[in-house]
Amino acid sequence: MESGSIKFATNFHEQFTLRGMIIGALGSVLITTSSTYVALRMGALPWPTIFVAILSLTILRLLGHTNLNEINVTHTAMSAGGMVAGGVAFTIPGIWMIQKDAVVNPWELFIVVLAGTVLGVIFCALYRRQFVEEMQLPYPMGKASADTLLAGDEGGTKARYLFSSLGIVAIFTALRDQWGLIPGAWLPQFLWKRNIQFGAWISPMALGIGYIIGPLYTLSWFAGAVLSYFIIMPITVAMGIFDVAGATAFTNSLGIGIIVGGGLGLLFKSIIPQAKKIFGPMFRSQDTDVNLKWAPWAFIIIAFLLTVFTQMSLIPSIIVILGVWITTAMAAMIDGQTGIDPMEIFGIIVLLVTKAVVNPGFMESFFIACVVAVACGLAGDNLQDFKSGYILHSSPKAQVYAEAIGGIVGAVVSTAVIFIMHQAYGAMGPGTQLVAPQAYAVSTMVSGLPNPPAFIIGLVVGIILYWLNLPATTIGIGVYLPMSISTTAALGGLIRFITNKYYPKTTEKGELMASGALGGEGVAGVIIAIVHVLSGT
Repeated sequence: MESGSIKFATNFHEQFTLRGMIIGALGSVLITTSSTYVALRMGALPWPTIFVAILSLTILRLLGHTNLNEINVTHTAMSAGGMVAGGVAFTIPGIWMIQKDAVVNPWELFIVVLAGTVLGVIFCALYRRQFVEEMQLPYPMGKASADTLLAGDEGGTKARYLFSSLGIVAIFTALRDQWGLIPGAWLPQFLWKRNIQFGAWISPMALGIGYIIGPLYTLSWFAGAVLSYFIIMPITVAMGIFDVAGATAFTNSLGIGIIVGGGLGLLFKSIIPQAKKIFGPMFRSQDTDVNLKWAPWAFIIIAFLLTVFTQMSLIPSIIVILGVWITTAMAAMIDGQTGIDPMEIFGIIVLLVTKAVVNPGFMESFFIACVVAVACGLAGDNLQDFKSGYILHSSPKAQVYAEAIGGIVGAVVSTAVIFIMHQAYGAMGPGTQLVAPQAYAVSTMVSGLPNPPAFIIGLVVGIILYWLNLPATTIGIGVYLPMSISTTAALGGLIRFITNKYYPKTTEKGELMASGALGGEGVAGVIIAIVHVLSGT
């Protein structure tokens, strides 16, 4: 069976190959590096499915004698690292937001990230059949990936769009961040003097993110920013209710509350009513793609490692494993329906449950959130690859093994990169170059909310928004993310709307260029950070 000049393969060993896993591991290094930077700078992590699909297709085609399933399995390994990176970048920087000079043990952090990776792979295998085959959730990015591979790339046109965009944006990033020849943002001072913090970040990556996730989510993201920066902040400051710092604390707490409320809305509306269908596979090993009879032993070993070798104690370790069981199902469902996986919110939910039982320590709290976020990233977003595999008839077992390899590589790389970024940039959080808004949300759960009443209001609003099928997560992100980022992302979403409506034939080219923009700015940003660390500047 063929698609273009590329065949399908039914044999496991033709799909899961040594060269495929070497390429997948190297690709995981690239995607993990880029994703860590994107998550820290943008507070968003669009699924890099088109990027890894074209990258795998291009390399394996050059090597020859490949097949669609080997390509699919290879890009499953590549993309796993990006999800691990998201879980780390969305939680751990919060440590340094509270204590700028906090000492984090790299070995401990690696064990924490590895624990989340292993849990994510296990639960991804447990839930794949339920969500992908039985419930037939759309997993839109996974379908797009399959369509890309089925269409093929006979003349290398797609690869040219992808890699030329990557190279141009990498050069742009160096001119902006390394040599200062391009300004980082446009900030109209006449508005700022009136406490309207409007502006636009000059970032191809931000445009690309907006283009990839589309107009619905970017415009709801921008709506949250308008609510915060054009209405709440200037009005409350003008009326004397808050000063600027107080208004910022209010909107930050409100935005975090909306996001957490959206997560609770998901739990009560979509997860609990279908609990039997969602969690049933855990007790029916024949419904899984690999033999997971050893999974309980893996849980015991993970609890042991976390308790003995990190600052997590036994009770929180057990709560985390049970919490991951539930939250990975939540992540799998919401990602399958929308393509969005608020992994840090699931970390916050488990952290709040843990706090209701015991009083976790400072570092322990972030480790709890990190394990959950990494696991939810893998079990949620990586099912996009398994959707692609389902369409292409790839071996689920081969994809599970590939996910494990790519995820472990991602655990190593993301642990290293997060320290490099901290050493290069120092401060993280609102008002810095590494805004890391998700990690800021986690930090407020650990150190205390700036404005608890605003959080409660946001919590209620988030639940209501989710119940009304409105995108609570992106609205909440817009409320507390800097307006300059929201503006540029919204512009990308607007461009996507225009191309979809008036130039539909250019949409795929736009996705390829947008994916290249993420890779180019992400990789260049990390290289610049490494240069700063090595040069001491």
